Amino acid sequence: MLPAAATLATALLFAVPAGAAVSQPASESTAKLHAALRERLPLADRQAFEDARRGFVGTTDAPAITDARGRVVWSFAQFGFLQQEQAPDSVHPVLWRHARLNTIHGLFKVTDRVFQVRGFDLSNVTIVEGDSGLIVVDPLTTTETAKAALDLYFRHRPHKPVIAVVYTHSHADHFGGVRAIVDEADVKAGKVAVIAPAGFLAEAVSENILAGNAMYRRSQYQFGSNLPRNAQGFVDAGLGKGLTGGSITLIGPTDVVSKPLETRRIDGIDIVFQNTPGTEAPAEMNLYFPQFRVFDVAENATHTLHNLLPLRGAQVRDANGWAKYLNDALEQFGGRSDVLISQHMWPVWGREKLAGFLARQRDTYKFIHDQTLRLTNKGYTADEIAEQVRMPASLEQDLSTHGLYGAVRHNVKAVYQRYLGWYDANPANLDPLTKADSAVRTVAYMGGADAVLQRAGADFEKGEYRWVAQVLNLVVQADPGNRAARELAARAFEQLGYQAEASTWRNAYLSGAQELRDGTPVGRAFTQNADFLKALSVENIFDYLGVRVDPEAAEGKHLRINWAFTDSDERYVLNLENSALTYVKDKQDPDAGATLTLSKDVLAAVISRTVSLRDAIARGDIRLSGNGGQLEEMLGVLETYPATFPIVLPREVK
Repeated sequence: MLPAAATLATALLFAVPAGAAVSQPASESTAKLHAALRERLPLADRQAFEDARRGFVGTTDAPAITDARGRVVWSFAQFGFLQQEQAPDSVHPVLWRHARLNTIHGLFKVTDRVFQVRGFDLSNVTIVEGDSGLIVVDPLTTTETAKAALDLYFRHRPHKPVIAVVYTHSHADHFGGVRAIVDEADVKAGKVAVIAPAGFLAEAVSENILAGNAMYRRSQYQFGSNLPRNAQGFVDAGLGKGLTGGSITLIGPTDVVSKPLETRRIDGIDIVFQNTPGTEAPAEMNLYFPQFRVFDVAENATHTLHNLLPLRGAQVRDANGWAKYLNDALEQFGGRSDVLISQHMWPVWGREKLAGFLARQRDTYKFIHDQTLRLTNKGYTADEIAEQVRMPASLEQDLSTHGLYGAVRHNVKAVYQRYLGWYDANPANLDPLTKADSAVRTVAYMGGADAVLQRAGADFEKGEYRWVAQVLNLVVQADPGNRAARELAARAFEQLGYQAEASTWRNAYLSGAQELRDGTPVGRAFTQNADFLKALSVENIFDYLGVRVDPEAAEGKHLRINWAFTDSDERYVLNLENSALTYVKDKQDPDAGATLTLSKDVLAAVISRTVSLRDAIARGDIRLSGNGGQLEEMLGVLETYPATFPIVLPREVK
């Protein structure tokens, strides 16, 4: 799963900040923890490595995939440090094993006429050979990686046209490379079908639009975008090796699967579609290929515990519903399948093994859901429940249920949030001071920063890193110029990152340490992808503009603008009043200050800054009548989001 917000701005994701502080080694406490884990867990089991390599056909010799300008968008060579088998003390041993598995890349034969390209992106692309053409399932994140994957396939298999594309769900790493796979003209001409689950388009283009800037920044922590690629930095993204750079595109579906179960025949291939809304994505579906006895579980069951609420932010997912859909899949397809594939990581072969795999995945989500609510109903709060819920030994011994992407602790809190929200019912937490204000007073109560640092240093030596990070966060919030506090807090974050099993937690902790040492990174401004904006409805675009209104700049203004869209024949009145931007459809106001006539694509281009408003008017793409000053005035109240913002440092620190 890749958030749209994490990828809307095309960026090079392998850069390391210049002058970055040197990481510290793993502590004795961390080394002891990892030694104990190596004794307790089945790390010597080689079955996953055999499964990940099974059916290997070939791969590329190139060290990287580049874009048209020669810029690296995906590097194979950057993970050479993962070759050694035993994990260094700076990486959780289960995460190290998983990171090594995710380096295995190339074209793989699943069974006759079913192939996957893995390791060329965060996700997999599945290629099914029809009677006359190809059915491509999930064309990766970017056009560059998708083209490289298809080129590799054609290097080993006969050239056939792509006659259908299937999007399993609404996250960008499962559709963003589509324009390298098919030509939109062929789609519009009916030569290529694009099939997706009900609700796909709305979710794909809107899930992260309104909060896109914040999600983009937070995703840098979740995916470790700014971390160096080494054993003391970024090692994996959990679902795959990492995010890609490059061009993300979207072609809307021509065929929507809306029933719980639907069977279609495409180019001689029967596909049973199982809709699973509200699971790993708001719109998602599994695929079963009865002729090949292959079940594709999309992203609903991979070799890791997934997120019920990703660290980047999203709507909370339904753990109970997720478990039910996996149970339905087990009942419907478990006994009829010889191999299970997903759109991340490697397959599971054999009816007994895949049935056990699905059952344990099902039970993992059900256990977390039920145990969280059991303790909730006994009066425990989210943080208290997260300390208590421990997976049963039968699940712990299956490394595919471990929290290598999601984590039990934050999934517990997500279940609590889904049912009860942010408030724990203690009035002391109903309207607290801001973190910065609270920090200043708390540090003063504790005897000042020097006293806190002295005690925190002693606790660090005892391996109490969670507490050290928590208490020093107060000092940093109260006095961000205290370099000693920032460095000790960074060292605590670092050890927590080294100890983390979840790639996302490791990346977040190490990114926090990096920011404490080097300051908030400088990034380029977040912009919405024009391809996504074109797929939005006009209402979606106006809603997006509404969240950018600066209330002080808009104070006292009352402006009304008519909009007439030539491509859809839609009419709107956009109203700015009381510092709120609203609209009315199917109406034109004769008293409006101005009227704009344009296409939605032009509006998308202007908002994504592909073209300026003035240029669009000058060349006739926008026809303006009335008072153009009112349009300028309305657009003038819209804020431009900052390129980046602090996360572990107070807001005023740059």
